[in-house]
Amino acid sequence: MKSLCIIFAALAGMIALAAPAAAQIDSAPKVHARLIAEQGEIAPGGTVSVALEEAIRPGWHTYWRNPGEAGQPTIIAWTLPAGWVAGAIDWPYPKRLPVGPLMNYGYEGKPWLLMHVTVPASANPGDMVMLKGHASWLVCSETLCVPEDQEVSLPLAVSAKPAPAYATVEEQFAAARMALPVPSPWVARFRSGKAVDLYLAAAKLAPRDAQFFPFEEGLIRGSAGQGLGMAADGIVLRLAPGPKAKAAHTLAGVLVLTSEDGSVQALSIDAVPGPVPAARFSAEIGLGVGVALLFAFLGGLILNLMPCVLPILAMKALAVASKAGAHKSEAAREGLSYGAGAILSFLALGLAVILLRAGGEAVGWGFQLQEPRIVAGFALLMFAVGLNLSGVFELTGISAGDALARKGGAVGAFFTGVLAVAVAAPCTAPFMATAIGFALTQGTLAAIGVFFSLGLGFAAPFIAIGLSPALLRLLPRPGAWMLHFKQLLAFPMYGAAAWLVWVIAQEAGQMGLAATLAAMVAFAFGAWVWTASRESGARWRIAGAFTALLGLGLALAGVAIAQGDPATTGAAAFAGEGALHPEPYSAARLAQLQNEKRPVFVDATAAWCITCLVNEKIALSRPDVARAFAATHTAYLVADWTKRDAAITALLSAHDRSGVPLYLYYKPGAADADVLPQILTPDAVLAALAGK
Repeated sequence: MKSLCIIFAALAGMIALAAPAAAQIDSAPKVHARLIAEQGEIAPGGTVSVALEEAIRPGWHTYWRNPGEAGQPTIIAWTLPAGWVAGAIDWPYPKRLPVGPLMNYGYEGKPWLLMHVTVPASANPGDMVMLKGHASWLVCSETLCVPEDQEVSLPLAVSAKPAPAYATVEEQFAAARMALPVPSPWVARFRSGKAVDLYLAAAKLAPRDAQFFPFEEGLIRGSAGQGLGMAADGIVLRLAPGPKAKAAHTLAGVLVLTSEDGSVQALSIDAVPGPVPAARFSAEIGLGVGVALLFAFLGGLILNLMPCVLPILAMKALAVASKAGAHKSEAAREGLSYGAGAILSFLALGLAVILLRAGGEAVGWGFQLQEPRIVAGFALLMFAVGLNLSGVFELTGISAGDALARKGGAVGAFFTGVLAVAVAAPCTAPFMATAIGFALTQGTLAAIGVFFSLGLGFAAPFIAIGLSPALLRLLPRPGAWMLHFKQLLAFPMYGAAAWLVWVIAQEAGQMGLAATLAAMVAFAFGAWVWTASRESGARWRIAGAFTALLGLGLALAGVAIAQGDPATTGAAAFAGEGALHPEPYSAARLAQLQNEKRPVFVDATAAWCITCLVNEKIALSRPDVARAFAATHTAYLVADWTKRDAAITALLSAHDRSGVPLYLYYKPGAADADVLPQILTPDAVLAALAGK
């Protein structure tokens, strides 16, 4: 079986390399711009407010005056009649837009960029003039950035007695002005050191949240968190310093304050160096590398107990049983080899996520099971391992008893660790999600340390068994019972294969399902012919080998064409069964429900995440939970991450997560969500719905 693992580990790698990197993006404009004047008529020598409206396609964003760690702001080049003057853009406050390891500042939806146009006193009443401009911007999604431009124009009439603005237009401009920062009425100071502490001397100010957006890039590290602290006579915002922080003589930008009732106020501040009082922080910048490494180790250790690991418990159990009676050095070698396979696999997957995200891909932890052909390859591998355990074919000449005890070796243990991580890693355990979220915002060395610690925690129990003679003595001595144990363990592997085939049905529809099942049949036939022909003459052995290779080739072909097209969304198939009424998640739908002051429960899940499925069965399918949803009129949004989805990746990133499950509860009218535990219980759901 260990030799079989080696073959199929290489196969899974080749399938991953053959997977498409990203879907094709259409060439239609992502932003439609237009000019809007607050008044259609203007008196000579007067001034009129003009808005450049950017209607941005969902899933895309444009940039603020300081775009952050990447991007470009919108600009407009005017062509105006003689004497007419257009002022600079008045920028509304932006939002934080995490993209991979970077943090950008910009806009989604339909922002209005306000400007003032002044009419010369010499303008003649009755004239009709045309304001023209060439607007250009960079618009980006999670995976792609596109430079766009558009010619915009606006007719204006010069009148000695201008007509008043329409009420609806006046209201729209009033709303746009509400998003403009106002000069801070309070003194602001800052202090640079290991952190940048920004102090606002506002004694009675107690915001629920505060975010600072600097006018100049490099003063703070945008991808890090911002801790809000309460001082005796004001608030302190703790920021991660950027490369320009130590030499800064001023810290200018926009401070966005969110009050307890959800209202937002943006202040323009120009802080100077000075003393900053002590403050009590409700949130800190981050974990710190030491805490992140500890969390990663604990998360990897707990991952062994998560439902995600069930598909590979058979391989782990067989590996442990095979150490019974082994020499101490042999057991230690196999334990360390298993650990090396697990640790290197965590490092490889972690670095793959970091590199793909740095290259613009909207991926997260578990990305390998978002590709149907990789899932089909794993399903075929699990099925083949089950056939091997059942004795349908043998690659290593195993018979029974002592021969089974001698089976394995360091190479086989190494690839057992590789396979364990490949199948178990897509889900996240407590502590693990926090550690991975931290790693994806840090430099390469810190990230490598976190993923190494994850792998070490995951492998620790089996390394301990290999290194501890006392633990080895607790295992029963090898014997004929191990043959029956081996055959029994085939059935969890068949169960894992069945689960992965079901995942294929969610990701790739009927065609993908049919291709995967055909691959399994072809492989089983080839394996049976291989074994049946081993005791025959040379001619039959050659024919058997050829037939076996043909079966393997057909199986690989089935995996290669298992991409398919899903007929329905995965969420409808596996989430919200029972009395709940799920809706597909979208940022627009969430915003609409929040505007309606409805409570919202967001379930970020995936068909390949067993922890998610267990949570849904245990905590979300009970009648009392369904009654609580109905009684509170709570909307149930399912963020189905079975296949790659940039919007859901952004949702996870916004809550410092890189994988599923993630459960969010938005109280009525709340802008921010309460994050529920990853191991979900009915009591936790009911308490959230009750506002406890």
